[in-house]
Amino acid sequence: MELKSLEDTRKFSENISKIINGGDIIFLYGEIGVGKTTFVRNVINCLENKNKIKKSEVLSPTFNIVYDYNVGNLKILHYDLYRVKNYKDISELGMFETYRDHIKIVEWPELIKQKPKNRIDILFKYSKLIESRKINIIGYGKWKKHKFNEI
Repeated sequence: MELKSLEDTRKFSENISKIINGGDIIFLYGEIGVGKTTFVRNVINCLENKNKIKKSEVLSPTFNIVYDYNVGNLKILHYDLYRVKNYKDISELGMFETYRDHIKIVEWPELIKQKPKNRIDILFKYSKLIESRKINIIGYGKWKKHKFNEI
């Protein structure tokens, strides 16, 4: 799938926000600046808009490692593991605790050894066009048969 503009990214994020629920996990892969945090910002803002909540300023949690957002009955945990150096540090974050009212979105999940069975992986890549990004979406577990290309 190709996102040719920020508007395409916003629409894609909005469509993802319509299908995710508490307990869901999204892993985001891609180089620095490719649009992972922009995607997260749009997902959170779409859910806030749906719940008639003032839009949050969604920042990259690179230095804090995690930010949380209360969106109606849901909590969204936005992780950025870029600065994390080893798996032990990840396990101490409590990422693997299961909460049905939480959505976890994780940038830079490469260090996670045992990935959750039910998750969505989104790989962002730069395209040859300046504003364009190519994305590849893979669903695992309950998401395996989902037709993401129809989003």
